[in-house]
Amino acid sequence: MTSALLVFLILLEIKHLLSDFVLQTHYQIQNKGTYGHPGGLIHAGVHGLGTALVLLLTGFDWWLIVVVAVVESLIHYHLDWFKENLLQHWSWAKNNLFWSMLGMDQLLHQLTYLGIAAILFM
Repeated sequence: MTSALLVFLILLEIKHLLSDFVLQTHYQIQNKGTYGHPGGLIHAGVHGLGTALVLLLTGFDWWLIVVVAVVESLIHYHLDWFKENLLQHWSWAKNNLFWSMLGMDQLLHQLTYLGIAAILFM
């Protein structure tokens, strides 16, 4: 079980790198702070599809894949929306607090993955 958990978490980390940094477009970045905007929804959807792929590759049932992917997409969407609004409200994008907020955002996403793993593997 330890090996399966480790592989699962590594795959989620790779998925996160691809979804948050490699595949994220300028359109998505610019619009994540507007609630309900397609840019933010697309970004969260990319995360959800990536999570679904990880769950599929690691052998979970289809219904669980759908539930976890949707929940992870919703969490990711709202974390990003909240972060973007804090950055804009406090003008943190123009100073080093931006990096603190980015680090907090990434920590919360990683804790989401640990939560998913805890639910699925414990």
